[in-house]
Amino acid sequence: MKPYSVLFVLLSFFFIKQMVAQELPKHSNEVLQEAYRQAAADKKNVFLMFHASWCGWCHKLDSSMNDKTVRDFFNSNYVIKHLTVYESKDKKNLENPGALEFLTKYKGNDLGIPYWIILDKNGNWLADSQVRPDGSDYTMIGENVGCPASREEVNHFLKVLGKTSSLNTSQRADIEKRFLRNQ
Repeated sequence: MKPYSVLFVLLSFFFIKQMVAQELPKHSNEVLQEAYRQAAADKKNVFLMFHASWCGWCHKLDSSMNDKTVRDFFNSNYVIKHLTVYESKDKKNLENPGALEFLTKYKGNDLGIPYWIILDKNGNWLADSQVRPDGSDYTMIGENVGCPASREEVNHFLKVLGKTSSLNTSQRADIEKRFLRNQ
């Protein structure tokens, strides 16, 4: 075999291996089943965020939740998972299969991102990022607060956190202060 042929074969194997090694995003059902198992084991709820790589407000929500002043609260009360939707044509490979269908099921598909849902360990809807009249469920379309920043948005966020976690007065004040900085 000629040296160039050997080199060609070796390079071909290298490139094929690299292509196979690139991990595809998990199906949304797999992400959710992992989240439910972890939530049941840890006695937490699931905080599910729909996001995209290009979404500045999505990154801001992640940064806010991971801020050192509030990170422990979120990690102690929620299993936090992300599903990727609405990527540009050249990045569609980043989307979780089935994520858009799940977002649509919970009436968030026409409201922009970030969009978040809080589910219990069994996958039951507890709350989401839509402001609605008290007592409404997810079938009534509200207004998406996305990454809370305004006083009204932060108040909705705090109300949801109070309903779905063990939020105390000190944590409430820290979260309020941190998220109002997003304005």
